[in-house]
Amino acid sequence: MVIINPGNPCGNVFKYEHLKKVAETARKLGILVIADEVYDHLTFGSNPFVPMGVFGSIVPVVTIGSISKRWIVPGWRFGWLVTNDPHGILIKQGIVDSIEGFLNITSDPATFLQGAIPEILEKTPCDFFTKIVDMLRESAEICYNRTKEIPCITCPCKPQGSMFVMVKLNLSLLEDIKDDYDFCLKLAMEESVILLPGVAVGLKNWLRVTFAIEPSSLDDGLGRVKAFCQRHTKKQ
Repeated sequence: MVIINPGNPCGNVFKYEHLKKVAETARKLGILVIADEVYDHLTFGSNPFVPMGVFGSIVPVVTIGSISKRWIVPGWRFGWLVTNDPHGILIKQGIVDSIEGFLNITSDPATFLQGAIPEILEKTPCDFFTKIVDMLRESAEICYNRTKEIPCITCPCKPQGSMFVMVKLNLSLLEDIKDDYDFCLKLAMEESVILLPGVAVGLKNWLRVTFAIEPSSLDDGLGRVKAFCQRHTKKQ
């Protein structure tokens, strides 16, 4: 079972009780849990981040982490796997050996990235992370509030983590827009604003908005989305 928390593309952060039920369900099914937690330090809502590894005594957990998100260095394909398995099930079943074997046959990250890792791990000041989270909190608030001003777009839940949110597109209010892909294509051409069509992540007629951007630029971009929607609104 794979769980992504904090979530991409929705910006959700699961509660302790929910994660415990996931662990208990996985145990009943006799399967392990793979926890993608690359956004673990980018949370800013009411739900605190809970690592899936705390439920390792219930079910074996393999946790995935990454440098690129917390340090905001997209493209730095440098991460890690951690096993949380006090009962040694993953070792007994040969899964740990399989992971190590796979890592031995794959290419390593670029050497200059490897050289930079000790420096950034040891010397990045704490206020660097605080500023990032504060910016994401402000940007998430802007994103949630500004989308309320656009009738054809609905944001079901304010994001509490990561740097993304999914919004629902109401095509019945628009003319000359066939689907989410068509919406994003025309938006890019007319307003130079890029959104990801939901179909790319399996949610047709939804849109993924990235709010990891300086707040004033985000506000400007959402203003352009609003203007675009107003131009394409069906005439009464």
